Amino acid sequence: MVRTAESLRASLDALAEREKAFAEVLDIHGRPEPRLSEPGVETLLRTIVGQQVSVAAARSMWNKLVAKYGSPVDLESLLAASDEQLREAGLSRQKAGYARSLAGLVLSGELDLVNLPTDDEEAIELLTRIKGIGRWSAEIYLLFAEGRPDAFPAGDLAVQVQLGKLLGHPERPSEKQVREWGEAWRPHRGAAAVLAWHAYNSTGTAL
Repeated sequence: MVRTAESLRASLDALAEREKAFAEVLDIHGRPEPRLSEPGVETLLRTIVGQQVSVAAARSMWNKLVAKYGSPVDLESLLAASDEQLREAGLSRQKAGYARSLAGLVLSGELDLVNLPTDDEEAIELLTRIKGIGRWSAEIYLLFAEGRPDAFPAGDLAVQVQLGKLLGHPERPSEKQVREWGEAWRPHRGAAAVLAWHAYNSTGTAL
């Protein structure tokens, strides 16, 4: 788990023993704090709302959505809503489709967010059935909402940039390369991503 300081510490200690560069990050920048999201449909809905918009715009859209459909969001009303009705709640036509996809999968029981498969790949396969939720979003959800220690968003640009820098690669590595490196870090790859973000934010590396 990476949901508590203790569990994250244990994973970071294991990584520091395997990679000198990780130990150096901990010495220079200290330990990152756990990053937590609430598991469940609203976190995924927030992900959809926040795609490709600023934090302020995402907050405004979310406030409009919950004002119209409640908190927790009434999924049945959301599923039945037209594009026009969801536009009034702040969602574009595309995001309206994504939101209805999520609501439909949850209401039908096809997606049980309380009992996702324990195998990460199986869980990712289910989550990516939601329109608008790709592998990166699914991995972020598993890492921060469920605290899965080996969920590894290797497609994240900041993770790629910082891991490349730490491991002596001046050019940003590909997702494939990062995943190959990550094989040596199992079952703590989630903590490796958290540490990469920590170092990235501490050094102000530009993409």
